[in-house]
Amino acid sequence: MKATARAHPIQGIVKYHGMRDAELRFPYHDSISLCTAPSDTTTTVEFDADLDEEVYVVDGDSVEGRGAERIRGVVDHVRELAGRDERVRLESENSFPTNIGFGSSASGFAAAAMALTEAAGLDCSRPEVSAVARRGSASAARAVTGAYSHLRTGANDEDCRSERIDVADELEAEVRVVAGMVPSYKETEAAHREAAESHMFQGRMAHIHGQVAEARDALQRGDFDAAFELAEHDSLSLAATTMTGPAGWVYWQPRTVEIFNAVRELRDEGLPVYFSVDTGASVYVNTTATHVDRVESAVADCGVDTRVWEVGGPARILPESEALF
Repeated sequence: MKATARAHPIQGIVKYHGMRDAELRFPYHDSISLCTAPSDTTTTVEFDADLDEEVYVVDGDSVEGRGAERIRGVVDHVRELAGRDERVRLESENSFPTNIGFGSSASGFAAAAMALTEAAGLDCSRPEVSAVARRGSASAARAVTGAYSHLRTGANDEDCRSERIDVADELEAEVRVVAGMVPSYKETEAAHREAAESHMFQGRMAHIHGQVAEARDALQRGDFDAAFELAEHDSLSLAATTMTGPAGWVYWQPRTVEIFNAVRELRDEGLPVYFSVDTGASVYVNTTATHVDRVESAVADCGVDTRVWEVGGPARILPESEALF
């Protein structure tokens, strides 16, 4: 059976960092994010008994090595859940630049998990699909449930799954994200592996649960400034932890910091605007529909390509006419 799904990437508001179980991808702590649209990943999968070997293709290129291992882990889990043994053909396309810090693994594994469970004939809720997607990328769990979502940590698939947060309407309709694209290759998995070895990690763990609670509260009451100021501060906390691990990861580039400074200058002028970064050099700049043109112009003046995104919904199954093969 064949199925096609689409999912949006995520921006971390309270980011997760490090995994207690690298195989099942149980994170050390909860995390909250928002999906960014219209950026998306479209994935078609088919279970085919006539295939001689598995086929994984992303943006026209065959996936090998660690990337293939991660996909196979999700595929094998779905095969086990569905009691199937056919090989799988999976093809995926992204509508936005990947591997520069904009959550492509989140949308990729969310779309894959959604399509795989559908093609396998499983009747799963989105929280249940999120536990499948999490095995490829913990952030993908939140891309399955969409919009503003909360991934709870845990030690099993029933606990460690994502749920959508019921936020104030204005945070669905009015939020705009200016993407400042700073190309720079990143190794997120390596940073997650050594997270707990940073002397800053325990400090982060000490306050992260309070940040999660504050973020949920701010989102539910529609407090843009409180929610996205917290995202900005959490970005700095995350960077402090990655930079003080054994490898001393420094993802930021000169233009990353230039965007930070431009955002602060705009805020000094009275605009509602905050920066946010995940593990990468590219920058999310969060603002409102009223001010997005001014903000995008300021980010572009830093010498980077920009895109303007809105809040995206959950992963979804597409009609057969939109299949990639």
